[in-house]
Amino acid sequence: MKNKILVLVLSLCMTGCNTSKKEVKTHIEQVNMTAAEILGNPEYLAISYGGYRTKSREDQPTITQLKEDMKILSVMGIKILRTYNVHLQQASNLLKAIKELKQEDTGFEMYVMLGAWIDCKNAFTELEPDHYLESERNPVEIARAVELAKQYSDIVKIIAVGNEAMVKWATSYYVQPSVILKWVNHLQELKQSGELSKDLWITSSDDFSSWGGGDSSYHTEDLEKLIKAVDYISMHTYPMHNSHYNPAFWLTPEQEINLSDKEKIDAGMLRALNFAKSQYESVSNYMKSIGVNKPIHIGETGWATISNGHYGVKGSRAADEYKSGSYFKLLREWTNKNNISCFYFEAFDEQWKDAKNNQGSENHFGLLKLNGEAKYAIWDLVDKGVFEGLTRDGNPITKSFNGDFEALIETVQSPPITYELITH
Repeated sequence: MKNKILVLVLSLCMTGCNTSKKEVKTHIEQVNMTAAEILGNPEYLAISYGGYRTKSREDQPTITQLKEDMKILSVMGIKILRTYNVHLQQASNLLKAIKELKQEDTGFEMYVMLGAWIDCKNAFTELEPDHYLESERNPVEIARAVELAKQYSDIVKIIAVGNEAMVKWATSYYVQPSVILKWVNHLQELKQSGELSKDLWITSSDDFSSWGGGDSSYHTEDLEKLIKAVDYISMHTYPMHNSHYNPAFWLTPEQEINLSDKEKIDAGMLRALNFAKSQYESVSNYMKSIGVNKPIHIGETGWATISNGHYGVKGSRAADEYKSGSYFKLLREWTNKNNISCFYFEAFDEQWKDAKNNQGSENHFGLLKLNGEAKYAIWDLVDKGVFEGLTRDGNPITKSFNGDFEALIETVQSPPITYELITH
């Protein structure tokens, strides 16, 4: 059920000796939705968010900067944010920023999928990671997530236990499903006891293979228990990454060799969409095979706009603004039509992810650049004037390439053809 706080605004106008005139404005509803109501609702678009501006997460974004970003995302139709950890100040400051915005504007609406970071013993240290033992800090992370979920119950609607914490290619930190299951069960017990809201949804956000959609080595008893324990499955799919690691779908097939470059690109993006759909279906099929039927949403997917590595001109040629914009629009159309929430990765570029390589793809997944330039994916929103009066760090929201599509398209290459090799 929606919990509504009705605010009646009454203004009293007095002019000279005239009789007072009372103007009663329309009721303004401040709505408090549940996870069940917002997830899969195309009116509540979702996105992954990190507000870091510099090359180090030691430089935390300020409350003012976070509020600035929230206003930008809000006019884009975004109403659900995904965060990744609570051990850094950004998560708590983000919740404070949203609370302040709601106090300043009763019509402002933004919810959070709060991530609790989970990793194994010795993760990100000089010691060998032990993937069968968990980090000593995991209980602290979960406790802090619980604290924030209770403090901001009108904003935090989901807790995600771990980010890509079970997939085995996360060699520096992955854990066994039993660890994720332990903490999911703990949070579900807090819901049952009344310490956490019964409407709070609990999940883990992980690669499609970790949810049983890939190699059968992931099909374990603990994974089955986990799927039964979460309120919904949050799965990741990345056709762009697979353009290098699993390129069969990406390479231009022989029957398309004589198409124009743009036709080849557009055909490639449709194949990318179908690749994402197939991974979604593979998770759904596995879930149903173990007798479970619950929502599956996309916790993460995206497309980088720059790469001097695997996805650049000497690699799969996937990274550019045209392909990123195409993928974004195709994903939104598919997921909205099918009532799937898609936490698109990501809102803004972040340069700390590959701090030693400015052109590294991880720095360039945003729909907006660090300086507030809107990439091709959302040029239409600039045209509509939704960003009027908004800035990011003092910069107005303008189009990349100065809005010159011909200049943009010159940077775009079609996917490699079948008999060429991806060299990096």
